[in-house]
Amino acid sequence: MVSFQSGALSKLCSKDQQELLDAIDRLRLEGINNYVSLPQIIVCGDQSSGKSSVLEAISGVAFPIKANLCTRFPTEVVLRRTLDISAHVSIVPHEDAQAAERKALSGFEEKMTSFDLLPDIIEKAKNYMGISTTQGKAFSNHRLRVEITGPDRPHLTIVDLPGLIHSETKNQTAADVQLIQNVVWSYMKQPRSIILAVVSAKNDFANQVVLKLARAADPRGHRTLGIITKPDTLHPGSESEKQYVDLAKNQEVEFRLGWHVLRNKDSDKEAKNDVDRDTMEQQFFSQGAWTELPLAHLGIDKLRERLSKVLLKQIASELPSVMQEIETKFEACNAQIQKLGDPRAKEAEQRLYLYTLSQYFQSLVKAAVDGTYNHDFFKDAKTDTGYRQRIRAVVQNLNENFADEIASRGHHYAIETYHSSVVGDQMVSISEEKFIEHIENLLKRTKGRELPGTFNPMIVSDLFLEQARPWGDLARQHVQKAWEAANQFLELIIAYIADASTLKSLKKEIFGPYMDEILTDMMDKASELLTPHQIGHPITYNQSFTEALHIAREEQSKKRLEKAVRSFFGSACAETIIQHPKSGYCSGCGQTHSGGTNIKELVDALAGTEPNPQRFGAHEALSCLNAYYTVAMKRFIDDMAAQVIEDKLVDALASILSPVTIFEMDSKQIAIIAGESEDSRIEREQLTKQLTVLQKGMDTCKRFTGMKFTGNSLFVSATSEADSTSGAQKTLGPFGGAVKRKAKAKKDEKKQPQNTEVQLLKPPSSL
Repeated sequence: MVSFQSGALSKLCSKDQQELLDAIDRLRLEGINNYVSLPQIIVCGDQSSGKSSVLEAISGVAFPIKANLCTRFPTEVVLRRTLDISAHVSIVPHEDAQAAERKALSGFEEKMTSFDLLPDIIEKAKNYMGISTTQGKAFSNHRLRVEITGPDRPHLTIVDLPGLIHSETKNQTAADVQLIQNVVWSYMKQPRSIILAVVSAKNDFANQVVLKLARAADPRGHRTLGIITKPDTLHPGSESEKQYVDLAKNQEVEFRLGWHVLRNKDSDKEAKNDVDRDTMEQQFFSQGAWTELPLAHLGIDKLRERLSKVLLKQIASELPSVMQEIETKFEACNAQIQKLGDPRAKEAEQRLYLYTLSQYFQSLVKAAVDGTYNHDFFKDAKTDTGYRQRIRAVVQNLNENFADEIASRGHHYAIETYHSSVVGDQMVSISEEKFIEHIENLLKRTKGRELPGTFNPMIVSDLFLEQARPWGDLARQHVQKAWEAANQFLELIIAYIADASTLKSLKKEIFGPYMDEILTDMMDKASELLTPHQIGHPITYNQSFTEALHIAREEQSKKRLEKAVRSFFGSACAETIIQHPKSGYCSGCGQTHSGGTNIKELVDALAGTEPNPQRFGAHEALSCLNAYYTVAMKRFIDDMAAQVIEDKLVDALASILSPVTIFEMDSKQIAIIAGESEDSRIEREQLTKQLTVLQKGMDTCKRFTGMKFTGNSLFVSATSEADSTSGAQKTLGPFGGAVKRKAKAKKDEKKQPQNTEVQLLKPPSSL
């Protein structure tokens, strides 16, 4: 059996802390640390800085220490309290290891009956990892796990990392230098790791890489504790000793957790056991410049106590976020598995999967088309994605935009009297007078048997075809925009309901070809609707045309009458209303017109008509053009919305992927679309494994729900407050065990550091 000494180690774990530390260790054993960072102590330092000696002093595990030997891989020491006494060594493969290598390394497991066997086991593990100083690789990112259990063991995990190398040597390549730095950095950057930054007093601390990396990983120094080793190598009273004393006082490189000084066992050859080592360390720190430092910052005995408090405080402050992160990742992992669906090896399973997808697809399309956005699929409407998911809103807005576009840019001639501005490339600005002349010229060229003062009805057709020329481009642009919006909408839906491989197959085999057909149908229908407005002659039986024509003629009549009145009263008059007709006073120009008002002449002026029959016919043709254009434009806008956008696009979306579509597919197409790819199979296995681990983690954390943690204890707040009597506080352990504590005196409270109290989260809903 293994012989263990637990006196030194017991200071790392008090009775109150056992359950909490045990829970974190259980999470690590369950593999949660592969997905969620867990609180742990990591020992980092430059090569030959004395890290392994620090690890041995803290853990009580005697690792082989030689002057020419350095750590070649991360070494994880796991101390667990169990009824059975055991010790064994295993290799944890790096997550990037290939399957064959992972299997081989996972098979390595050695049991120890004595710590004297540890050097030989470590050498054997190095061979498994392919580590050699003469050939092969010199370092590895695989992890050696040394697990020691027993009834007197604390619950603690300490990781010793390979020493950081400054430059390549004969036995250490540039690749080794980078590999070690990557390995150390991967542990340091984990936000819940406590960094023990080991600095050797043999070298200038300003040149030691570990401090630079620690600052980069922990800029504020909140989770870094500096360790100074080999202080006995400094000459008493020297400048170097003074610098290291100042460093230990937290004056040179400041860490929130401060610094600690150790005298390594390997620096004193006379130390034959741990008792001798600790005694000689105490003697060393009892003299010289080191007496300036607080006793709490000197020696391994105080470091164990210090680490115990630091580790528990780290766990207490981080456990709520650990629980939240586990729950969040569990939900995300579960959602990914749900998206993959059940394994689909057989045709029946594949067809059933597509049937399910088609039903889900149709329900979401119907909700979006109907404008009922209650499903979880629909994101916040204020976001771009949320808006594109609401296809009914998108289509409505596109139709309204199209109506505005036709109204503002649909006419070829922008007649200044009727249109406010020119907003299109195909539009030509023209005055009403010039346009009348244009019509007169056209009338001359298209004369038939009509009488003077009238016009050939086909002139309206020629004018309309010319005026409606931009409709074709505007209609095609509208079709393209609506089709692209529908495409984006469909991509969002299938990305929501299907896994990545099925999504790709669905787009290629079904949605792509179907949407291309829809676009063709839409363009054909738009061309069909445009045809009556591009060839032939105007036809309408809409009462609106008569009303529009009446309005147009009224406008023309008003303009003619206004012109006659202005001419009658003189060009200087800006108004058409005479407030004092008897005196001839005009309120518009402020003048008195001589001679009064001749009623007969005014009547004759108003009764007069256009003397030029050609111009009269041009005005009548313009009135008919404007009336018919208005009616035809409204009809075309409605036809595009109803017969193209709605019938050919919106109504066709739900039928793209329907149970009928799936039923009509042959076996080959079913396999191409729904057959599970190798990537999906591997992803499913990984997600299932991850989900199992996360579920176990959630079960482990469940027992701590509702508890509060302080620096030195844990308790259930509600029960504690209710049951507090006579100055005593009743605190409940994580499994309901009550422990009574007497309230400390105020004098004692002042001596104790202020503890941060953390309220844990409620249990995940899935629990």
